[in-house]
Parts: sequence; structure tokens; C-alpha cells
Amino acid sequence: MDLIQGYHHSDDDDDAAASSPDSSPLRLSLPSKTSAPPVDETALALAAAGSTRSTSGPLDPTQHSVSFNPTYDQLWAPVQGPAPPSAGHTSSSIPQGFRNHKLGFVEDASIQPFLFDEQYNTFHRFGYATDPSGLHYVGDQTALSTNSALSVYNLPPHEQKRRRLEMKSKENDESAFDPEADNPATEDWLLKNRKSPWAGKKEVVQGELTEEQKKYAEEHAAKKAEKEGRAEGKEKTDLVVKSTFHGKEEKDYQGRSWIEPPKDAKASNDRCYIPKRCVHTWSGHTKGVSAIRFFPKHGHMLLSASMDTKIKIWDVFNSRKCMRTYMGHSKAVRDISFSNDGTKFLSAGYDKNIQYWDTETGKVISTFSTGKVPFVVKLNPDDDKQNILLAGMSDKKIVQWDINSGQITQEYDQHLGAVNTITFVDNNRRFVTSSDDKSLRVWEFGIPVVIKYISEPHMHSMPAISLHPNSNWLAAQSLDNQILIYSTKERFQLNKKKRFTGHIVAGYACQVNFSPDGRYVMSGDGEGKMWFWDWKSGKVNRTLKCHEQVCIGCEWHPLEQSKVATCSWDGTIKYWD
Repeated sequence: MDLIQGYHHSDDDDDAAASSPDSSPLRLSLPSKTSAPPVDETALALAAAGSTRSTSGPLDPTQHSVSFNPTYDQLWAPVQGPAPPSAGHTSSSIPQGFRNHKLGFVEDASIQPFLFDEQYNTFHRFGYATDPSGLHYVGDQTALSTNSALSVYNLPPHEQKRRRLEMKSKENDESAFDPEADNPATEDWLLKNRKSPWAGKKEVVQGELTEEQKKYAEEHAAKKAEKEGRAEGKEKTDLVVKSTFHGKEEKDYQGRSWIEPPKDAKASNDRCYIPKRCVHTWSGHTKGVSAIRFFPKHGHMLLSASMDTKIKIWDVFNSRKCMRTYMGHSKAVRDISFSNDGTKFLSAGYDKNIQYWDTETGKVISTFSTGKVPFVVKLNPDDDKQNILLAGMSDKKIVQWDINSGQITQEYDQHLGAVNTITFVDNNRRFVTSSDDKSLRVWEFGIPVVIKYISEPHMHSMPAISLHPNSNWLAAQSLDNQILIYSTKERFQLNKKKRFTGHIVAGYACQVNFSPDGRYVMSGDGEGKMWFWDWKSGKVNRTLKCHEQVCIGCEWHPLEQSKVATCSWDGTIKYWD
């Protein structure tokens, strides 16, 4: 302590010596300056007031730490809100039996939905609303006094006054007995019951028409009658089935029919070659050609179906003229199919009818319909089952008819979209169908149960399928611009090593086909071209510009194996060699 005191006295002596006038020069007192910016103390005062308020108010039950020492009243202040059903439990410890929510007990509101909507809409429109207690108003008091505390669902005062006066006058009218007022045919009854649905709808007698009105009425009646007459005439023509023969004679001097193949018709080559040039063009249709089929085994006739509702058969070997026109559909023809011997054929039209024709005479043997549009028709290829007809319909079904009896014998109903193709495989014991549902389904003939279902996320719709001549492979025209190959064995697997690409067919049901020896695959495309691929290598061998529009169909001649027929939406059929 003595040392500290001595140190203190020595410091005071040094200060006194430094401040004496003899030891230092005279110092002037200058105002102090600071470079720090001015500080607004308002925020500091508000923060201090807030901290004071937080120490005096109730505690928040959700906070985990307290920065001051709360009082007993603050710690045990009741939590605001509905009380739990059991007063002895807090919201976190309510027994399970008393809970109606995973966080505890939720109390029902004591206000009706209509009253809540009324006050909610009133507040958003006028700016004020009634307190739930019903004793006070909250919000804009000026608007409250201006609108006389009306809500959006209340009537304004002038409307209330008008209704009161109206009710009063109605009571006075009823008190005065008037016999005419009870008669509904009088004006007094209409005045008395003017709020009825028939008020003011008194019948008015039609006066005489002016000359201009009479002229207009006559013209309108004439147009209506003409329109109805056209509709009736169209219906009548729809029912007329006829056929026109364009050849010289239907039988030759030996009595042979015009559809019989020439006796010297035989295969010119054992090997197929890709055609190079167009040797003939048939142009008898007025609209696009949707399908073509060569006469079975010989190919001396070519059958064509068109959007102009007509089916034509053309001579291929001799005159190359149209031999017969079949007219039995009222709308465009979608598909055609020959029987095994070619003496009969099927046609499917957008008029929802399937016609079974006699090729020679042009008569319709039978007509089949389910009320839906048939997209594809096929006869069973077995010679002993040529009376079995299969049709893929727009209502997702494959319908099987017995042509002899005209009865539906089976329905195959598993697809989720319109059926596009029917292809028989495995010695005609099974058949494969494709649909707009982007799937392939394999059926056992006569049994409506799918034995193989092929559908992958990457698959597209396949509107055309053709069978390879060796019957071991299926070529499917996929709408993602490629031709996929499937095996026809038990597993019906996709051959990932074989696929044919390069053409553009997206959006078009272009037919795919094989050469008779199976060495080439061919297909039309959306640009009017014909593509030829090598079956083994998958490379493009040749591309021909066949038509100006979509090349929709292609058929390889069964005997003259270097010749191909193509059809297009431009209405022409071309023959290539």
C-alpha cells in the first residue's frame, strides 16, 4: 500500500510540474472536433422500450431461452386460445382420447359459415365488419355511418322502402273484393299476379304479313324443302349398290371369265431385283388411293380402294385398263382384302360397313356392320376357314364373323385404341394386332385372351405390319421413322440388330412390304418416295421418287419379281420395273 500511495504522489507531482507556467508554454483552449458521423438515437430508444415491454409482457410458450428473469405471473400466465377438454392437461399432454387433431384438441367455431362470409365480404367491400360478439363494429367508421351499417347481403334502405310500400298496396288490393281479379283470363288477374312467371305474356293475335315478309317466308320454305330433298336423295343413293364393267366382254370365246389368270403366267425369275423406272400409270380415281392388292398367286389384276368411295380393278398384263368399278360405299374406302382364290374380296369403308364382293359379277354377297368404323379386314388364310372374317374396329375391338351365317362368333377386346392391323402367324393358328395404343398383342385364333402383350415406353404406334416370306419375322412400320423387326416364334422378341431407317413416315400409315424372295424390304414415305433396304445388311439399296404426295401403299408383284406397284394420295397408281 505504501508503494501504491508513493506512486500516486509521484504522479501528482509530475502533473503539477507539467502544468506550472514556468515549465511549459501557455496553451490556448480550442473547441473539440470529431470525425465520427452523427448517430440517430431513435432506434436505440425504441429497442430499449421494446426490451422493457418484453420483460413486462407474457412469455411466448414457443421460445426456448429467456434473456431476463421473468416473474411468477409471467411464467404461469394462461395460454391464449380454446381451453382443452380436460382442465388438468396442457395442449402437449392431452390424453389420446381427448384429441381430435394430431397436435391436440381443436374447438369448433361458433359462427355459421353464412355469417362469416357475410362479414368477410362486407369488410372487403365497405371496409367494416361486425365484431363476433355482435356488439361492436371494427374498421372504417366513416363508411359504417355512410352505409347505415349495411352488409353486402342486406338490401339498401330505398329498396326496403319500395318493398314495404308494394306489400302494403298488395294487401289493400286483396282486401277489396273484385270478381274479375280471380279470373286468369282478365287484365286484373295479370296485374294482381304480376310476379308470376306468366305475367305480361298475354297472347297476341298475329296480324297480316307484309308482302316482303310473305316473300321471305316462301323463299325460306323452298330452301328447306330443297335441302330435305337432297338429304333424302343422298340416303337413297347410299343404299344403291352397283358395279360397272369396262371391258369388252365378261367371257371369252371359250367361256372363260375375265378374272381367270392366263395359262402361260409363271414366275419370270427366281431372284428379285429392285425396279428402276415407271412403266405405267393408272389414273382413274378422283381422290387419293388408300390401298392396293395384287390378285393372289398370279398378279394379273390389281385391286385399288380410293377415298372417292369407289373400288377399281385393273388389268396388269394386257390392256392395263380398268376392268370393273365397284360402287357400294357412301364414304371413303379404308381397306381391301382378297380371298385365297381371288374370286371374292372384302372392303371396309368409313361408312361403317364391310362389304363382301363377288370379284367377277360385282355383286355384294354380304354386308357386315357393328356401327363402328372398320380400319382393317382380313379373311382367315386357311382354305377351310375362308368363311371366317376378322375386322379391327375403331372401338378397340377385333370382331369375328361367320360369313355364311352372318353372325358374330367372337370378339377380341383387349386393346386401348383403334385396331390398325391384323397379321396371321404360326401357320394361321395365331394372329398379331397393332393399335393406336402403341402396343402389339398376340392372340390364339378363336380364343379372346392375349397370349403375348408387347408394350414399351419407347414404342410408337405401328399402323402397318407385313410378314416375311419365310414366316419367321414381322416388319412393323413404326411412326418414329423406322421399321422394327419382331420374331414370330414363341417369345415374339424384338430383333435389336435389325432395323431399317432413313425414311420419314411420322404421321402417315405407309405400307411396308417384302420382296417375294425375302431379300429386300420396301416402304413408302411421307415425301412420295419408295425406299428399298437389303434384308441382311439393313443398308438402303435404292430410293425412287414415285409420287408428288405421300406414297401410302406398295405391293411387290408375285410373279414378275422385278415389278412393284405403288399408290398415293394424289390419286394415281404407278407400275415400276
